[in-house]
Amino acid sequence: MTDEVNWREDGVDKPLATASITIGDATIAVEDATSPSDKMFRNAWVLDGTVITEDVDAARDIFKDKMREVRKPLLEAEDVVYMKAMEADDSDAKTASVNQKNALRDAPAASAISSATTITELKAAWPTDLLGTSPYS
Repeated sequence: MTDEVNWREDGVDKPLATASITIGDATIAVEDATSPSDKMFRNAWVLDGTVITEDVDAARDIFKDKMREVRKPLLEAEDVVYMKAMEADDSDAKTASVNQKNALRDAPAASAISSATTITELKAAWPTDLLGTSPYS
């Protein structure tokens, strides 16, 4: 075994051979585990024997939380647009702003998210036209 540090566990650098992964109540040595190449949904990992897979339901929750995080400043900016439309008494701009805010609020409930059965499908459900570039691309 080399002295090269390949893993950090509990704030301590460890050689890869002594590192372990704990998922729920299960622990496995890193060198014995087969893990997903995509680390975006690590908090949705489940251990089945020596194979780490992704729980799509848990990944869906993570995905929705990220959407809420990204939309927050967009909603705040849209509040400013609405207030300016109110000041100008521009009913078309107010309607457009309300529609945009509703679309932002409804984004986490999109059917593409709830019907996703794989991580790939879930990532494809990111509404780039509404929220911008996907953090999962």
